[in-house]
Order: sequence, then structure tokens, then C-alpha cells
Amino acid sequence: MHQYFIKTPWLVKKLYSQYVWDRQATNNEVYLTFDDGPHPQITPWVLEQLKAYEAKATFFCIGKNVVQYPDVYQQILAEGHAVGNHTHNHLNGWKVPVTDYIANSKEAAKHIQSPLFRPPYGRIKRKHLPFLKEAVHADIKVIMWDVLSADFDTSITKEQCAANVLKHTQPGSIIVFHDSEKAFPNLAYALPLVLEEWKKMGVVCKALS
Repeated sequence: MHQYFIKTPWLVKKLYSQYVWDRQATNNEVYLTFDDGPHPQITPWVLEQLKAYEAKATFFCIGKNVVQYPDVYQQILAEGHAVGNHTHNHLNGWKVPVTDYIANSKEAAKHIQSPLFRPPYGRIKRKHLPFLKEAVHADIKVIMWDVLSADFDTSITKEQCAANVLKHTQPGSIIVFHDSEKAFPNLAYALPLVLEEWKKMGVVCKALS
């Protein structure tokens, strides 16, 4: 059983206020993010959906996947989306030594030029931050999330995945999906549905800057 919050509690955001959980939104703007790509089939499919709905998003890429699929990575950039560093090998910041975590993130930064960083599993220690500023990007911003689609959870239905997003998103929300094989059965259903609903509601999807 996965343990996670669909909607990040305000207390968590307050306790870890050095990280970005959402954005102050003046209009009906939200921020879609996709973790774990690029993937040779799934990422281009995601890009197709985004293009169809004139939506922009942010892709938190794994360094080794960028090395493996440089054309897909270039397509993300060419289509006007933002990118961020998601470490080189999807490391869990609670389970590996600090030096390994920083070195792995630095390796990813060779291939992903961005001040945006998202720790895999959302697991990062406070002491990582100064090292990341030094090794990865001086103006690094650790981007967390306000709404988790839970598309990675094979125990939920695709309808539940879509409902997680539609029910909990509000202006300024940062939402997480995954352009990965594990998440695709839920993503394939939920993403077009969510984009369609948002279009009707006048919601604008922007990339994180």
C-alpha cells in the first residue's frame, strides 16, 4: 500500500517552506509537471496531448534517460515546455549518502540545464540544499507539488487518478503526473480527460519558469 497525500497538507508546506509547493496565481493558471522521462513513446504522446490543448508543462527528467533519448528531450524544449533535474538515476535522497546524491544530481545537470530540481519520491534532506546550490545551480529551486495524480499507483483505477487531479486542483496548483511505463495505464486515460475538463473551465496550463 502506497503512503502519500493526494493534496499536500498546508502544514507540510509550512514546515518545508524553503521548497516550492504551489504558485501564487492571479488567474486560472495551473502547472502540470511530468516526472521520470523522457520515454521514447510515452513522452511524445504526452507532448501530443499538450499541443492539442495548447497546454504548457514542466518535465522533470532523469539524466540517464536524457542521455538515452536526446531527440525526445530536444522535442520537449522545441515545443516550448520547461525542464528540470530529477537526478541522474532516480535516487532516493533519504537512502543514499549525501555525497552520492549530490554527485548524481550534478551528473544529471550536465545534460539538463535548469535551475528547477525535483527530488525523486519527494525525498530530500535539508542539508542537501546548500550542496545542490553549489554543485547543480546557484539559483536552484526545489519544486515539490500541491496535487499528486497517483498515476504510478497500480492499485487505483484510471477514473480515480483523473478525479484526484480534478477534485484537488486550484489556481496556482503544481500537479504531478509521470511519463513512465508504470504510470501509463492511468495517465493515458486521465491526462486527456483532465485537459478536456480544464479547457471547458478556462484553466490555463503553464510551464514553471
